Amino acid sequence: MRLLMVSDTHLPNRAKRLPEQLLAELPRADVVFHAGDWVDTATLDLLESHSRRLIGVHGNNDGPELRARLPEVAYAELDGLRFGVVHETGPAQGREARCAARFPDLDVLVFGHSHIPWDTVAPTGLRLLNPGSPTDRRRQPHCTCLTATLADGALTEVTLHRLSQR
Repeated sequence: MRLLMVSDTHLPNRAKRLPEQLLAELPRADVVFHAGDWVDTATLDLLESHSRRLIGVHGNNDGPELRARLPEVAYAELDGLRFGVVHETGPAQGREARCAARFPDLDVLVFGHSHIPWDTVAPTGLRLLNPGSPTDRRRQPHCTCLTATLADGALTEVTLHRLSQR
């Protein structure tokens, strides 16, 4: 199973559209995760219409229309792994312990907000993944997204993709 993870698209404030590299990944993905801060409903509509399965949440910059359509936290079990998606996880310092305590039943937590790619494992085994942002790199050298492979209950080939700036 191929997974695509994205967050903090901030359209149309940070870019007019999603990068072509990201759009090309949509039909290849079995599941697309979006960890919030869509900003516009058109991006949600686009991902819903071009994804086999979309698991998304709202973020702090998402208004009432997006909040009405998306939860604050989403959960899914895929191939025996328990996934969660949330926008904010607080400061980097102590993130693993804080998230492990908040989400004790998860194997993988996809999050956003910081625009900083992140891939760590808490002492409990919880894997934390932040795909960064495909449209707003902030202080990072590149805009990014993540892909991964899920097979036989294991998450493998987790790859950070550098995307063209708009």
